[in-house]
Amino acid sequence: MAKTNNDSILFTPIRIGRTEISNRFVRSATHEYMAGEDGTVTERQVGLFRRLAEGEVGLIITGHAYVHPGGKASPRQTSISADRDIDGLRRIPPSVHAYPAKIFVQLAHAGRQTKEKLAGGIPISPSPVYEPTVKLTPREMSGGNISKTIDDFVQAGRRAKEAGFDGAQLHMAHGYLLSSFLSPHTNRRTDEWGGSVDRRIRIALEIIRGIQDINGRDFPLIVKLNATDFLETGLQLEDAIQIAVILEDAGIAGIEVSGGMAEAGKGSVWQGLRREDEEGYFIPYAAAIKRAVGIPVFGLGGNRTFAMMEKFVIDGKVDLISLSRPLIREPYLVKKFRAGEIALSDCVSCNKCFNPRGIVCAQPGKTV
Repeated sequence: MAKTNNDSILFTPIRIGRTEISNRFVRSATHEYMAGEDGTVTERQVGLFRRLAEGEVGLIITGHAYVHPGGKASPRQTSISADRDIDGLRRIPPSVHAYPAKIFVQLAHAGRQTKEKLAGGIPISPSPVYEPTVKLTPREMSGGNISKTIDDFVQAGRRAKEAGFDGAQLHMAHGYLLSSFLSPHTNRRTDEWGGSVDRRIRIALEIIRGIQDINGRDFPLIVKLNATDFLETGLQLEDAIQIAVILEDAGIAGIEVSGGMAEAGKGSVWQGLRREDEEGYFIPYAAAIKRAVGIPVFGLGGNRTFAMMEKFVIDGKVDLISLSRPLIREPYLVKKFRAGEIALSDCVSCNKCFNPRGIVCAQPGKTV
């Protein structure tokens, strides 16, 4: 009979703000390509989140939801940009709350990393820095654009609470708009929105305060943060640590540490399997940030083996383990870990699961 892992630290609860998460496993935000063409929630999405909750994932973070149509990054991306979206979004939390799981919605704006056809015009950015992967120069944001964008995020945060989500994550990584404000590579402004770290983070702080003013402090806000852009002129770990401390002071309840942006050619989902001792390739960055803050830190990056995930938490490097591709391969992975049925995910990191017709494992023997 298999030995269960019920007593593992990975199956102990933890608080994100005032919200208790039943275990240390997080479904990291993964664009599902499952919303309607107009961004409306579909039954496929509801079913996906239900399966993850049934599979005992402690905290589920939705794929990035755009806060403004001009910030749409991908086809069939979920919209949280208008009040008419609330009714559809309300379908998601009950499917998760039938189980002990909690669900946060990720709030995002693509910034310069999108195409004119998706954005409905020339994409915006803090500075007009050419984006080689989509081959365009974005439009520099005016002060009025920035104020409007702050309100877009704040209103999206309000909609998240009204729709019944347990919290929200601000996408401040991977070269999207808030990430591009933090990065000196993409933010070359000389006004109050650029220059020092205190100025580059200002837009995020105003968004945080705005959401807190409407929703109160009981509605937890977390962030996805780049520790590095993997660009010589981009964000480096030293600045990321400083940013993390500022975010904690602002009331952020947790930080998920990632890295990379499109033009660096090195994002957060590295292709190909790695040795067990090379799993968690963003964990060292997360550990450095954790040493500087007192709030929970989420570790990601090719996590596959239960024993390694457990060690990361026991050693105090991170507080929670974020998974993406393994949960596309097997939504019931966490449940199987707890029961001692398996010791590692058989996801091979081929990245073929990111299918524009809807995320699905492309390898044989997948679980639907």
